[in-house]
Amino acid sequence: MSPSARNVVVPDASVLLKWGLDPLEEDNLEQAALLQEAWLDGRIDIVLPGIWAFEVGNVLALKKPAQAEELMEIFLGYRLPEAETTPELYRATFRLMKACRVTFYDAVYHAVADLHRGTLVTADEAYCRKTVGAGKGKVVLLREWIL
Repeated sequence: MSPSARNVVVPDASVLLKWGLDPLEEDNLEQAALLQEAWLDGRIDIVLPGIWAFEVGNVLALKKPAQAEELMEIFLGYRLPEAETTPELYRATFRLMKACRVTFYDAVYHAVADLHRGTLVTADEAYCRKTVGAGKGKVVLLREWIL
């Protein structure tokens, strides 16, 4: 299912937002920039659930209302590859929700990573803690991500 033979990475909204928010307010910006650069240079493939744009747009509107439209246009301009919305994706998401006791919004990124044999990269430490004990797929904190 992977788009190519390269390493597939699924950055969740907590990582994507670091590409567009104020550097003074965010941690791990260097790691987020390295991930973005690796994708733009073609060293990794990125794939996201379709929900990513709504999550990113929501946070931009709340944290950067004066710049939200411009920043969202930049994000959309990247033409980030999206996973097809399928019953298989939803089934995998529901299983992760139950096993890890997490929201659908968080689990769907994880499910995309699992279905594409990739790695979920997140800045959400609480999500990482919940998934480690469940032994579900490959999940890495942004600050620990390496190519």
